Amino acid sequence: MNNELSKASTYNFERYIYMAFIDIKNLVFEYFRRDDEGNVEEMVEALSDISIDIEQGDFIAIVGKNGSGKSTLAKQINALLTPSEGAVIVDGMDTENEELRLSIRKTAGMVFQNPDNQIIGSMVEEDVAFGPENLGFSKEKIWNQVDVALNMAEIQEYRKNNPNNLSGGQKQRVAIAGVLAMEPKCIIFDESTAMLDPGSRKRILKTAKLLNKEKGITIIWITHHMNEVIEADKVFVMKQGKLVLQGTPKQIFEEENVIYDCGLMLPVLYQYIKFLSGQGLLSKEDVYDIESDEDLIDFLVNKYGINGTKTAKVGAVKADSKNNNDMDAIIQHRDYNPAEGLLLDNVSYIYNKGFAGEIKALNNVNLHIGNGEFVAVIGSTGSGKSTLMQHLNGLLFPDDGNVYYKGKDVADKDFPLKKLRQKVGLVFQYPEYQLFAETVEQDVAFGPLNMDISKVEANKRAYSAIEAVGLPDTIYDAAPLSLSGGQKRRVAIAGVLAMGPEYLVLDEPTAGLDPVSAKQLLDMLKHLQIEQKITIVMVSHSMEEVSEYADRIVFLKHGEVIIDGESSYVYSSDLLPKSYYSNLPLGVKILRRLKEAGVDVDISKHKKEDVFMELCGIA
Repeated sequence: MNNELSKASTYNFERYIYMAFIDIKNLVFEYFRRDDEGNVEEMVEALSDISIDIEQGDFIAIVGKNGSGKSTLAKQINALLTPSEGAVIVDGMDTENEELRLSIRKTAGMVFQNPDNQIIGSMVEEDVAFGPENLGFSKEKIWNQVDVALNMAEIQEYRKNNPNNLSGGQKQRVAIAGVLAMEPKCIIFDESTAMLDPGSRKRILKTAKLLNKEKGITIIWITHHMNEVIEADKVFVMKQGKLVLQGTPKQIFEEENVIYDCGLMLPVLYQYIKFLSGQGLLSKEDVYDIESDEDLIDFLVNKYGINGTKTAKVGAVKADSKNNNDMDAIIQHRDYNPAEGLLLDNVSYIYNKGFAGEIKALNNVNLHIGNGEFVAVIGSTGSGKSTLMQHLNGLLFPDDGNVYYKGKDVADKDFPLKKLRQKVGLVFQYPEYQLFAETVEQDVAFGPLNMDISKVEANKRAYSAIEAVGLPDTIYDAAPLSLSGGQKRRVAIAGVLAMGPEYLVLDEPTAGLDPVSAKQLLDMLKHLQIEQKITIVMVSHSMEEVSEYADRIVFLKHGEVIIDGESSYVYSSDLLPKSYYSNLPLGVKILRRLKEAGVDVDISKHKKEDVFMELCGIA
């Protein structure tokens, strides 16, 4: 028996006669929460009595809401943290043994949510070489490993690039290559796709699946995106540091109430399967054979299609369509008053202008945002979305073109930028970047206090804003940075709302949030739009979210506006960029395919409940 079992006094030898590749027994992890002065406030039990067996070559998904303990568990497997009680054995090595921790981290490599946190080299190949070099590999083996890893991660063409100049998805591939170069038996993906666009998420997941199937590497996939767990061998569901559910994906999805209670939701595919089964459009036998979106679409088309075009693919373009180029634009005609709202007129913006690596982030953008709209800005990583957002409140100014607020050029010397930033509030992707005060109350009141109003009025606005974002009054004295991800976003939004904005601009507000927290946040934004008439401009990578909440879609590609129109117009159009069809909401794809197969359905429908109503009439 391995001598690494350092907890013999706590655990019987017989319990370890059989050990899985990763064997976690009665794991407890506790830590002290301290105040700003370092005084102990309380003991927190982050993990409670976790027991898990993972075999070599498994594809395991771990899911749960923010703060459920997923990342803490991942760090236990990687020996970044060690148990307060219990044991974590990785390939026969006990994480309690300090001398074995380097070997454990080589065996179980980890890819974090933000690749910037683990990329250190100034050139891709140097960054990938860092791990094997520190493991003492020979020079020849190091570069051989770099070549293999770059190819496996499909990032070979960028090996001479500075990783800091790559997109989020490309950086994540560099991080994966860095782990692969160390010859791991296991890779832990800790919400590694949370901040990526749909295309990049799919490519990273595809890479993980290939490594699992072709190389036999054990994959531990931690995620909030429930559609990513469908093909896992086994799913572990966590809540408040405890393991509450485990089984195959289909077994897990049958426990919808438990899933929702854990801050999660059924994958969209299973939401449709549940509805169609309830309507008698799918039998139990049918459900058994459906494993993917395409399986469901093909089934519906084959059963209910009429005119023999049942094999048509989603987004098939008509022969007489003018769209033979992904760059063809769909700009819906809109009547507007240029003296109202926000107007971008032929706006272009260049990063590193005049230097090597010059990047044109925006290119002749024309855009008007009126009062009371809910506008979703979409596009792949690097398309210019965040740059566009920062032009709306004068954080950036165009290199060419003009930005107007209520008919006045924001770049004019006499334009009141302070007023613009009060009226056009910006909430960044990472809310912790704009939270700084000791208490929530102080943080939210900071903006109003700088608006030449009384302290009493500023505090009154803060209280109203905190209430408007759905936070309890018990949170006033809490430290903002001690809150959960969803609460931090609400505090950041409250800080902007307290300034009385007309426009609320949010850069990926649901990124990294569990599904229930994301829905609650989006419901709140919709309420602000409807009840307080605040214009919402939201960057999003989730087309399902966009379909449910946005009235209008603006699609950016390479810094240009390719699409601008009402949601129903965009979804029913034949002129969408063909490369984006796979990212369409499932309901939209179903209706489009049924329409192509001769079924009388309204393809302008895109909200889930509206699609459900359309499907009720297909039988």
